[in-house]
Amino acid sequence: MIGNKTAVLITGGAGFIGTNLCEYFLSKGYFVICLDNFATGFRHNVTPFLNNENFRLIEGDIRNLETCKVAVTDVDYVLHQAALGSVPRSINDPITTNDVNVSGFLNMLSASKEAQVKRFVYAASSSTYGDSESLPKVEDVIGKPLSPYAITKYVNELYADIFNKTYGLETVGLRYFNVFGRKQDPNGAYAAVIPKFVMQLMKHESPIINGDGNFSRDFTYIDNVIQMNELAMLSENPEAINTVYNTAFGDRTTLNDMVTSLKEYLSDFDSEISNIPIIHGPNRVGDIPHSLASIDKAKKLLNYNPKYSFQQGLKEAVKWYWDNLK
Repeated sequence: MIGNKTAVLITGGAGFIGTNLCEYFLSKGYFVICLDNFATGFRHNVTPFLNNENFRLIEGDIRNLETCKVAVTDVDYVLHQAALGSVPRSINDPITTNDVNVSGFLNMLSASKEAQVKRFVYAASSSTYGDSESLPKVEDVIGKPLSPYAITKYVNELYADIFNKTYGLETVGLRYFNVFGRKQDPNGAYAAVIPKFVMQLMKHESPIINGDGNFSRDFTYIDNVIQMNELAMLSENPEAINTVYNTAFGDRTTLNDMVTSLKEYLSDFDSEISNIPIIHGPNRVGDIPHSLASIDKAKKLLNYNPKYSFQQGLKEAVKWYWDNLK
């Protein structure tokens, strides 16, 4: 508690998912601490919160244990989002990816254990399913990782499990499936596909799809992810904690269909976008062909009920990008 308010630490709070979580929990009356080193997050994401008396920004790196200890002081819950995302980034630089995603994660777990936080909810990843070909993806059936990034996220799950069994720290892992929505960065070498394609189409540039476009993903709108974080953080069901959950909508869309929908929704603002051709390039190393989550476990144990389908979320995201980035 800080003052008379429940305190939530959001690591990576200036990033895409972290910023949305900060905004949401501030609106719910929590005291929110944001820890970020701005390696991939943005100051402009947290600027609107700086004058809020219930918000505290700590500029620091999870690779520094002392910084982590300061950040968890008087904190009730940790929502750990800080990580170096992107499969290609991890292939290009596995050392830094491991330092942040494994060593940094271990620092946060250790600091949280010492501070006796009530629960540690962390961003896991659908990449953990690796080369498993079974669909839909069920939490207890995984394959071998296909990238350094996937290895780091799986190691996170192993460490979280050990910290629960050894030290009694309550943990919940959320395996995110291709999250998209407002505030997601469209720029940079490792930009996610939806915001990247939106920006290209708004500039009348042709997006390049890796492969023939028939790979499919369980694209998950940000508001569904916020719901899962809140449920995981507050659940009083003993069976619901110290485990991992798919965090998704539970449906899949091919890259070709995704681009078709993008062009359709953007054409409402600029009719010329409907005529922009799509280019196909080579498949990307480390990519899995298909991704589809079973969300039965989250529905059963957390009462998860995702409000936004892919199409509903995409309409919201497109409008946000048009209003904010055009």
